[in-house]
Amino acid sequence: MNVFLLAIQSNMSGHGGTTNGTWDGVVPPKCAPNPSILSLAPNLTWVPAVEPLHRDINVNITFGVGPGMLFANSVLAKDPSVGMVGLVPCALGGSKISSWGQGSSLYDRLVSRARAAMQGGGKIQAMLWYQGESDTELQDDAELYMGQLVKFFQDLSCDLESPSLLIIQVALASAQGPFLEQVRGAQLRLDLENVKCVNTQGLELEPDDLHLTSRAKVQLGMMLADSFLHTRSSPP
Repeated sequence: MNVFLLAIQSNMSGHGGTTNGTWDGVVPPKCAPNPSILSLAPNLTWVPAVEPLHRDINVNITFGVGPGMLFANSVLAKDPSVGMVGLVPCALGGSKISSWGQGSSLYDRLVSRARAAMQGGGKIQAMLWYQGESDTELQDDAELYMGQLVKFFQDLSCDLESPSLLIIQVALASAQGPFLEQVRGAQLRLDLENVKCVNTQGLELEPDDLHLTSRAKVQLGMMLADSFLHTRSSPP
């Protein structure tokens, strides 16, 4: 089982196709179920992966299409040798980077689900990380963002006993506040060997100007897959 962690905010958990708290139920063909793709359920068992991936993880929120299924389908389409894919939904909308610090409930849930996914021989191949919109609201949060992000990545790699854990982070396409460029700049400047960055600037947004559309989620999924496969094929 090749395991991928999916975190953190609503653009990762899936908001494509939702309007006024209702999902339209439309699943793009490239996000369709695949017998080679499983998802880790809340009870820590593997089940067939279907959209919305986070529907049972955060039950009080309406979810739609996210980039996770498209990512997995794209990886398998371009490199069938990857084999079985296990997706581990862990995202939570509206959460700041400070709420994911070591010892927090969100951090502990992420680590616990990641460890459960590794039981029985599963290997974590990468974490897909899409976060930062909430940190654009206050200047202090934006200024502290880089340091908190680096510490989070380092702590997670250490606690999962995976110093070379591949992290593919998404540079923001939108923001909840006026400090988008400060947070985006920190994401693009971050210089850790095991962290790769995918830039979503310019992707289509929903009318709320915050969440990516289903079409944009498809584009993002392909971008994430390309980044993972490029890194996987590159010599150490």
